[in-house]
Amino acid sequence: MASNTLGTQGNGLGSKTTIVKLALTNMTAANLGSIYADMGALGHTVAGSGTADGSAFVAGTTDVLFIAVQGGPDYTADATNAHGVTGAVTTVEAVIG
Repeated sequence: MASNTLGTQGNGLGSKTTIVKLALTNMTAANLGSIYADMGALGHTVAGSGTADGSAFVAGTTDVLFIAVQGGPDYTADATNAHGVTGAVTTVEAVIG
């Protein structure tokens, strides 16, 4: 059996990667900068982000973004004003590793 078919095997993303869903109506680049900076202050490294369908982030239009964070403590989802950004909501979608 190939190693990538075993649910417990790593995939080169790092020792632990958490996929965080960020929901915020018409998020801006400034919103993302604030959120990424706060994630870093909490000990996480933002490894990348993207939309569910692979479309480009559009400032002032995109409402949902998935962020891969690595390292740090367990990520804590926030249902109100996540990372100090009014209206932002985060949920943990997956923990890999």
